[in-house]
Order: sequence, then C-alpha cells, then structure tokens
Amino acid sequence: MTNPLQAFMDVRRGEWPLALSMFCYFFLVISSFWILKPLKKGLFIQYYDDRGFTFLGTVFNAAQAELLAKVLNMVVAFIAVVVFSALSRQLRREKLSFVFTGFFVACYVLFVQLLHQPGPGTVWSFYLFGDLFSTLMVATFFAFLNDSVRPDTAKRLYGLVGLGGVAGGVFGTTVLRLNIERFSNGEWLWVCTGFALLILIAAAYASRYVQVEIEPSAPDPEQGSANPATEGALLVMRSPYLLSIVAIVGLYEVISTMVDFQFTSTIAHYLSGPEIGAQFALVFSITNWVSLFVQLFLTGLVMSRFGVGIALIVLPCAIALGSSAFLLFPVLWVGSLLNTADNAFSYSINQSAKEALYVPTSQAEKYRAKAFIDMFVQRFAKAIAVVVSLGLTLMFSDFESLRYLSVITLVLLAVWLWAATYAGRRFAEYERAETAQAPAP
Repeated sequence: MTNPLQAFMDVRRGEWPLALSMFCYFFLVISSFWILKPLKKGLFIQYYDDRGFTFLGTVFNAAQAELLAKVLNMVVAFIAVVVFSALSRQLRREKLSFVFTGFFVACYVLFVQLLHQPGPGTVWSFYLFGDLFSTLMVATFFAFLNDSVRPDTAKRLYGLVGLGGVAGGVFGTTVLRLNIERFSNGEWLWVCTGFALLILIAAAYASRYVQVEIEPSAPDPEQGSANPATEGALLVMRSPYLLSIVAIVGLYEVISTMVDFQFTSTIAHYLSGPEIGAQFALVFSITNWVSLFVQLFLTGLVMSRFGVGIALIVLPCAIALGSSAFLLFPVLWVGSLLNTADNAFSYSINQSAKEALYVPTSQAEKYRAKAFIDMFVQRFAKAIAVVVSLGLTLMFSDFESLRYLSVITLVLLAVWLWAATYAGRRFAEYERAETAQAPAP
C-alpha cells in the first residue's frame, strides 16, 4: 500500500467529486442539526425547569416534560413518512433535497420572528421543528447517497462521507459553544438559513457524479395503488433483512432515549439556570470531537478491512461500558459522558455502517421502506422508551433511582448485538453476490 491514508480513506480518482460534494452536503446538514439541538433542548429545559409542566393533573419536571415532547414527535414523524413517501414516488436524489431544504428555509424565517418572546406554543413547536429537521434532512441525504453508489463503493466512500457529518457536528457545536451568549436564537437561525442555501448547491453538484443512473421503467401498478402511509411498512414486513435493520434502529432508539433521559436528568439535578445550556453545549462539543476521531481513524479502516458487520457492533459495546459506569457512579460527569458513549459512535461508525446496509436494496426500499424505518419506527421506539423512563421515575422520585434504567439498557443491548450480527452477515452475502456477477476487468 503506497499511500498510508488509504487504510483509513480508500477513495479512487473518479469517485472524489461525488464523495466531496456529499461530504459537504452532510457537513452542512449536521452543522445545522447540532446548532438547532442545543438551542431547542436548552430553551425547552430552561422554560420548564422552574415552573414545571402540568398534564392531566400531574406535574412533570423539565426532563419528564421533554419525554412527553418525544411522544408527540411520533405523530409528527408519521406525517413526515406520508409526505416523504408520496414525494419520493415522483422526486429522487437532488430534487427531493431541493423540496425539503426549501421548506426548512421558510421555517427558519418564521421562527426568527417567533423566538423573540417565546411562549409555550413556540417552545413546543421549536422543539418539534428541531427533531423534524434531523428526521427529514438526514433521511433525504442518505436516500440520495444510497441511491447513487454500489455496495463495494459504499464500504470505501461512507467513511469519508460520514466524516462530513462528524466534522459538521464538531463545527456546529464548537461554534455554538464559543458564541452561544453572543447571538440570539433568531440570529443562529439565520446562520442555518445560510447553510441551507449551500446545501442546495452541494446537492446540485453531487447529482452530476452519481454512479448509478436512474433507469426509466414501466409504471408499477402496485405503486400506484399503494397507500403512502403503509407502503414502507409492507416492504419491511416482507424482508427479514429489513426487519433486522428495524431491530437495530428500534433498539437503538429505545436505549438512546433512556440514556439521554439519564443524561438530561443528571444535568438538571446538579446544575441550574444558564449553567444547564452551557453544560449541554460543552458535552455536545466533547462528543463531536470524539466522534471526529472515530470517523477519521476507525470507520473507514474497520468497514473496509473487517466489514460492515464488525462496524455495527462498536456502538452497542460503547453504550454498554457507559451504562455500566453510570449504574455504579451516577455523578455529573459520568452522566454527562453517557451522551459521548452514545452519540460519539452513533454519528460516526454506526451511522456509516447502518446506512451502508440499504445500498443493496431496491429503489422502493431505499426510499419508502427506509423512510418508514428512519422516521416512524425511530419515533415509535422513542415512545416506548418514554413509557419505560416515565414509569420508573414516577415510581421512584429520587435521582438515585435513575441508575437502574441502565439494567434495562444492558439487557436490550444483547438483542441489538444479535440483530447487528445478522444484518452484517446478510450484507456480506449481497456484496459477494454482486462481485461474482460483475464482469471481469
């Protein structure tokens, strides 16, 4: 191997334009996400930290109120699935990106006005908007990417493309942390608007270098009669391979929601006032720097040399270590670093490996089944985690009881590891089959 960087980033000459434009696209999406996330989370927690939230005669603290917001996110996600599925029948790749990016630009302009004096309606809608952005824009990006490359290419390119997202996370959280008190929430939304305009440029450029051309096909009678609300679910139910992806995504969301609740409750327990937002920004920054290291030095190496299956088990192992530590030592920084054990590996090696699983699937599965999994299944799993988390915290009101959520986490991790192993093995089979069918050079 003449180039030592090839061990971490094996991109061939003709693949650079697509890889770099997708790198920029993902960088901008995730930069925006990590600016929006601390803003919407900090606004929500600070608003209800002192006054609490009353629902059906029960008073919830700020962290519990956020769990209720995640349940409401499931309704928003269902609507997003229907809209995404319907549009993806007519629009693909950069065209779908143009539509959703334009929608979020309009939302940014609206919230710039609303956030001057936020009331309960603005606080809740801005929280839901932040999750909707990540739900739709990340799904749109990966539908574009997965529809543009081959399985053998995905193993090599997704490390670099995923690095764009991780670098965007580092950039977004670092810039926000250093300037969080200098600019208002509305001014940060103007920054996100600028990023959105650059996303349009990156998507248009990437569309010129796709590896898989869109082939005209005869109308599919089943597609014409399929309900956009159920088409993705039906595709998933017919495929054991897609069901294994459902298990990976669903179990991750259940576990991640419980871990995030422990993380949020720890900060709310030990800190107050502006210290809450500052701690969120600091922890998110640390998380994304670790994620950058993992994506730069581990993702490409593990995926290209050891395969997608091995890459898929890194995240559950990291969460197992963090949850075990919190079970034993539920203190501020152990609770804070639960976020790092989760998101540092989720947004790097796990996301690259998980998204590569969709490359061998059909066009309908890439768009409609994936939308169902990434939007509805993801939010439904969060709702299950909300029930578990709220049930425990309502039974045991003291902070110390939160450590026992880690026991449930460790049990679910064992099932997740089984599903990841199965999906990785099936991906390897698809890859070998395609290699065998490829013409000899």
